[in-house]
Amino acid sequence: MVAEVQDWPGRWSHLQAILERSGPFAHPEFEASSEVLSFLEDTCRVLVIGAGGLGCELLKDLAYMGFRQISVIDMDTIDLSNLNRQFLFRKKDIGQPKATVAAAFINNRIVGCKVTPYPVFIAEFHIVVCGLDSIVARRWINGMLISLLTYDSEGVLDQSSLIPMVDGGTEGFKGNTRVCLPGVTACIECTLELYPPQINFPMCTIAHTPRLPEHCIEYVRVLLWPQEHPFGASVGIDGDDPDHIKWIYEHAVDRANQYGITGVDYRLTQGVVKRIIPAVASTNAVIAAACATEVFKLASSCCQTLNNYMNFNDADGVYTYTFEAERNENCAACSQVPQVLRFSEDTLLQDVVQHLKESAAFQLRSPGLVAMVNNKNKTLYMSTVKSIEEATKPNLKKTLQELGLRDGQEIIVADPTTPKSIVFRLQLATNMDGN
Repeated sequence: MVAEVQDWPGRWSHLQAILERSGPFAHPEFEASSEVLSFLEDTCRVLVIGAGGLGCELLKDLAYMGFRQISVIDMDTIDLSNLNRQFLFRKKDIGQPKATVAAAFINNRIVGCKVTPYPVFIAEFHIVVCGLDSIVARRWINGMLISLLTYDSEGVLDQSSLIPMVDGGTEGFKGNTRVCLPGVTACIECTLELYPPQINFPMCTIAHTPRLPEHCIEYVRVLLWPQEHPFGASVGIDGDDPDHIKWIYEHAVDRANQYGITGVDYRLTQGVVKRIIPAVASTNAVIAAACATEVFKLASSCCQTLNNYMNFNDADGVYTYTFEAERNENCAACSQVPQVLRFSEDTLLQDVVQHLKESAAFQLRSPGLVAMVNNKNKTLYMSTVKSIEEATKPNLKKTLQELGLRDGQEIIVADPTTPKSIVFRLQLATNMDGN
């Protein structure tokens, strides 16, 4: 058997022109050398999270920039609607795992590159780059990278425990790229207010006075599905299951016809169910290229990295704007400052839970609260496990005083948005309104 040719003369000349000579924009620690390219090819391990519109572009860009030790993770399977922009997939791949197919495509197409699907330990990687369509997933990865940080006895960060994260996102003709250095620069949680709130339709409109095709789809999703249980009483809606989407689409069309509403189609139905904003392939390409460039700069130090947030808009011409997102010293994820909850003794627990969900600083999804009461761990409320929710639901109507909580009490909060629990300290006052 003839050994596979890994490289050929001039293959990486475009990279060598950058890496084997210095320049005015190089990082102060950059040392021009042929060894830098060797590091990118043989040593540097990059994790790509997401193999969708952005992820496919990222894998291609990184492979063509000399990275060979790439891993990719994406738990979704390929759908017909993906094929118009996720170019690593073909019609024959429908129903297959995105990560597996994307890895095989790059490995077959780009000589010498080794893309591995489904990595296990994030700590094994030098750089993490995200091409996600979920804020919750971004927050979880952000929290995981922060949890890996280590500090000495004086609270000084051990730089060797830091794994940089490059994050990209698109929304139609708009996009953004950011570089996060956990524990050093602003993290995802520091800038939660930059993300647009999720659109929710009033229940009364959905149930009684629909005016938009989205109202009809939401009616079927929120009200009709739980009533009819089309695929079994215990089966929830799976936005990636064509049969589920088809059922919702057909019933949404029926409701739309009743009210003379037009515009309900399969793609819109899937978008409403999965909270998808229509993607534009060219925007994905631009943002992925920007992210891959930042990964290249981080790995090689050939140039100063983005500092640290770039907006892109090509709806009317091409517009970009770069600014430094400042770190929030009271960030619930990356600061060393204990989080404080200020309420009165007669505040109901349900108001505390609502505050954790609606506060711009926290934006938790399904917070579970535990506290030490009478020298024992007491679950105050948890909704993620049905049996525990039934047992703790009565606590929502109790005041903090009735629950045995006192001023200075620590409350441990777990939530799907973070891999580690958040510790809050209560500040209670008599007859003081919570804020």
